[in-house]
Order: sequence, then structure tokens, then C-alpha cells
Amino acid sequence: MTYRYEVEVVHLLVSPEHAYFGRAKDGPAEVPSTDAGRVELVAGKGIVGDRFFGKAAHMDAAVTVFAVEALESIAAELGAGPFDPFLTRRNIFLRGAELAPLLGHDFALESGGELVQLHAGRPAHPCAWMDRMLAPGAHKAMRGRGGIRCRVLSDGALERGPAVLFSPVPLDPERAGEATVLRPSRLP
Repeated sequence: MTYRYEVEVVHLLVSPEHAYFGRAKDGPAEVPSTDAGRVELVAGKGIVGDRFFGKAAHMDAAVTVFAVEALESIAAELGAGPFDPFLTRRNIFLRGAELAPLLGHDFALESGGELVQLHAGRPAHPCAWMDRMLAPGAHKAMRGRGGIRCRVLSDGALERGPAVLFSPVPLDPERAGEATVLRPSRLP
């Protein structure tokens, strides 16, 4: 990996069940979610204990990485918030990382002395639930900055706190909160 960026793992969401299904007007399911201090990741399966772990339909997108700056920008644009990051139902919340350029590439995160390799396969598109859970207009505002859905390539652990992101492509941390228009040529 050519580029190295100092980032922070701000939150690590682990939830054993889905909370958003059915109609948003009916409200979310009561689901226990944990802001873990440390998570174990298993190659090809995801985060141990999470709802997508080992599910065949989600192997290529078992983990969602999200830039905290995106959530902060959305809150500012909507004149709302601050938002509870867990309402987005993403897994790994980073500060200091532009994520969209990683699409289609392998990258790595190192925290607590361990390195985990991931493949950024596709954008994490927001769902209509965001209008109910965050604020009216959040679904639209989150488009192009909902994070990236990743496949876990190596076993390891991540923990909250200082971390390093290793990227094969240049990133601009100042753009972490910006919406990105994804062109078909940028997708895998």
C-alpha cells in the first residue's frame, strides 16, 4: 500500500439483529447494539457478533465503514443534530478518512497493533429510514457519503482510538464529509 493516513476509530457498532425493516412509520425494532472498544474480524465473514457475520448474501459487504465528518456535514446542512452515529447502522466510524476513492480497492486499517485488510466493494447507500431516524431530508443528504461496504480479507481486530489507514490510492482527508457523485467507471 502506497499511502498512509493517521485516522481515528471513533465508534465500532456491533448489532446482532437488524433494526430497520418494514415501514419506517412503524418504528425500528428494539435491538441491542454495542459501541465496542474492540471488535474481532474474520476473513470472508465480517465482524464477530454482528448481524451480517457469516451471512452468504452479505459476504462481499459485511462491514460498513463510515466517515464521522459525513454525519457532521449532514447535520449542519439540515440544521439538525448532532446525530447519534449508531442510528446510521454503520459498523466502523472513522475520523480523518475520505472513503469514496477506496471503492474497488483493497485497503488496510491498523489499530491496537493489529492490521485488518478490507476490500471496498460498493457504496453504502442510505435507506429511507434515515429521514425518520436522523431528520427529514437525511436520506437525500446522505447520498454519496453513506460510507463503503467492505469484504473482510484478513483475520484481525480493530479498537477505538488512533489508527492508520493504508490506501493504494491518494485520499484527501479534508473531503471526508463531502458528498461524492459516483460515476460507473469508478465502481468495481
